Amino acid sequence: MIKKCLVVGLAGMMCFCNSFETRAQELKRIILPAAQTDGGKPLMQALKSRQSERAFSPKDLSLQVLSDLLWAANGINRPESGHKTAPSAMNLQEIDIYIAKADGLYLFDAKTSLLIPVLGEDIRALTGKQDFVKDAPVNLIYVADFSKMGKLSTEDKNFYAAADTGFISENVYLFCASAGLSTVVRGYVDKPALATAMKLRPDQKIILAQTVGYPKL
Repeated sequence: MIKKCLVVGLAGMMCFCNSFETRAQELKRIILPAAQTDGGKPLMQALKSRQSERAFSPKDLSLQVLSDLLWAANGINRPESGHKTAPSAMNLQEIDIYIAKADGLYLFDAKTSLLIPVLGEDIRALTGKQDFVKDAPVNLIYVADFSKMGKLSTEDKNFYAAADTGFISENVYLFCASAGLSTVVRGYVDKPALATAMKLRPDQKIILAQTVGYPKL
C-alpha cells in the first residue's frame, strides 16, 4: 500500500510539473519596444517626488512603459561597451531582473530587449508577504547570479550583490517618480519558497523584490 501511494504521489507530482512546464512553454518571448529615453521630469523634481507607496491599481503596464522601466532599471545605455544604467562592482553585471506578472514569470534580457518566459504561472503572491503584491501588475525580483562573480569570497559576493541591487532599485524609484508610477522595494519575502517556485539554481540568490504599478485611486 505504501509503495502504491508513493507511485501515485510521484506520478501526480510529475503530471503537475509537466503541466507547469507546458504552461511556461505556451508563453512567448515578448519583444519590448525601444525605450523612450527623452521626456520625463527633470532629475531634481524626480528626487523630490521619490517615495514608497504600498497601494496599487491592478491596471496593467503597457509594453512601452514596461520597456522604459526596465531600461531605466538596468538597461544598456552604452551599446558600444554593453555598460548599463546601473553600476556594478567590477562590471560583473551579476543582477538579473525577473518580472512577475499575471500571465507568468519572465526574465529581462537587456542585450536583446526581450522578456524571456520562465514560468507560465502567476506567482505574484509569492514575491512578498504583503497583501498588495498579489494584485499589483508588476513585481520585479532581483536575483544575483553568483556564477558570474568568479572567485570572490561569499562575503564579497553578498556585499556587492546587495549594493548593486540598491543601485537598480533606486533607478526604478526615480523612473517611477518621473513617470507617475508607484513603487516600493521589499525585503519581506519568503526567499526559499520563491526561489523554489522560480526554479533557481543553488548559485542564484534572491536579494530584493520591488512592486511597480499605477497609483490606486
